Amino acid sequence: MCGILEHMTTDTPARLLTLLSLLQTPREWPGGELADRLGVSRRTVRRDIDRLRELGYPVQATMGADGGYRLVAGKAMPPLVLDDEEAVAIAVGLRAGAGHAVEGLDEASVRALAKLEQVLPSRLRHRVTTLQSATTPLTSGDGPSIAPETLTVMASTVAGHERLRFAYRAADGTATRRSTEPYRLVSTGRRWYLVAYDLDRDDWRTFRVDRVSEPFATGARFAPRELPTGDAAEYLRRSMQRRHESYEITVVFHAPAEAVAPLLPHWMGTPEPVDGCASCVVRATVSGPVEWTAARLATTGLEFRVREPAELVECVRELGARLGRAAEPG
Repeated sequence: MCGILEHMTTDTPARLLTLLSLLQTPREWPGGELADRLGVSRRTVRRDIDRLRELGYPVQATMGADGGYRLVAGKAMPPLVLDDEEAVAIAVGLRAGAGHAVEGLDEASVRALAKLEQVLPSRLRHRVTTLQSATTPLTSGDGPSIAPETLTVMASTVAGHERLRFAYRAADGTATRRSTEPYRLVSTGRRWYLVAYDLDRDDWRTFRVDRVSEPFATGARFAPRELPTGDAAEYLRRSMQRRHESYEITVVFHAPAEAVAPLLPHWMGTPEPVDGCASCVVRATVSGPVEWTAARLATTGLEFRVREPAELVECVRELGARLGRAAEPG
């Protein structure tokens, strides 16, 4: 529920929501201040605190003249209450990130955006749209932009096991209409992909989300099928390897594995420590142009050496020479 409820202290549910919204601010609230905010007695505040505890909210009380109440971390996450400004800020941030396949923003983030936009009042939804349309984000992602509405529609059909229809443009420009049973959304760090069962072709398919338009949730439910690989990311990886010639890479980074791992995309695997953990090696099966792999390694900003394949070694050498020439005076 978005918005702090005010001037409704005689309504116990509304008062509890207001109290909860106050407690979710990371500070300690004196009982007297809460009573003043709610327009009730301190005794009523104590009863309301007990009610919140019964609902699973871990409210901690401190004794003494300066004592008060604070919401602390619990074992489970109870419902979160946001005021208007907080809800708008979160929605704008999630939409900005979802529109670009930023590495680290996975399907869970898109599901969160879908849930939030579903419960936003129309007045707040209008504020989110207006603010986003008036700003231009500077992103580090090099993937194509995607309308956040496309991702949220897809995420909701994935979560609800609901059939999805959409228009799709293939790499050669061919336009088709697809009817699918969506399984998972997968982010590669550059692009978003939908793994789904294509009902017209009676087989599993992967779709680049930036080539999708007019997504429509049909409302028709389905029982999820078993994915051949059991994992959507693995299915996407194999699908991409079938489309492009794949090759094995071995790259040694002159930095600890824990420093390298956050700078590499998931498809390059997990660095393995070597030389007493001062360095690490990355071994992976990749597909696509070696030029892209070379550029992606260079963007880590770390010292590294390519051991194989020979094509990647040569590509990195040429890239280094070209960048060196670009920095020459005159």
